[in-house]
Amino acid sequence: MFAPGQIAARRYHRGPHLTWAQATIVVTDDERGLLLWLPEGADFACRVEPDGEPLRSGPTIESYGAARLALRTWRHTSMLQLHPPGAAHSVWWRFTGGAFTGWYVNLETPLVRRDGGIDIVDHHLDIVVAPDRSWQWKDEQDFADCTGVPGFWTADEAAVIRAEGLRVVAAVEAGRFPFDGTLCGFRPDPAWPRPGLGAESLSVSPGGG
Repeated sequence: MFAPGQIAARRYHRGPHLTWAQATIVVTDDERGLLLWLPEGADFACRVEPDGEPLRSGPTIESYGAARLALRTWRHTSMLQLHPPGAAHSVWWRFTGGAFTGWYVNLETPLVRRDGGIDIVDHHLDIVVAPDRSWQWKDEQDFADCTGVPGFWTADEAAVIRAEGLRVVAAVEAGRFPFDGTLCGFRPDPAWPRPGLGAESLSVSPGGG
């Protein structure tokens, strides 16, 4: 279990490569899951193109390893990120200027806790949910393009991933937690520091080290 106020790195991997890392603060870690706070101004790292733009989707596993990992500053929005126990998704509350602007459902593998943070494999397909709980899929073409590519997911696995999303959609449409208004007025503890990424957070691989 993580302690409230602890800084935890939220890391994505693609094959043996670390592709994305966010520095977050632990809000709670209990029966509802691990709740993290990603404030505007926090450290994050991502793989980048030669021109410095973030690598949104590499066509192969090797393309991620070939891209440079760059340290950046999280801009424009702050987010709560809930990882329900054992779930193959996380739910994000998005805040701009302190105001709640909607939810984002990130489909991903269940988290693994390790080395001061959590490790995840992103599934590319996401769901954007407005404050009125209207919703739409995001990155469907990217998800389709990666289906069947070595190192990503098979057609059968893609069906399982989409089914996970549809289960979340059912909760959205029914207004069940976490889409019931809970935490929409969240305010962070003013004593929390700006979370940073230490070198150790960026040197881990899925197998450890």
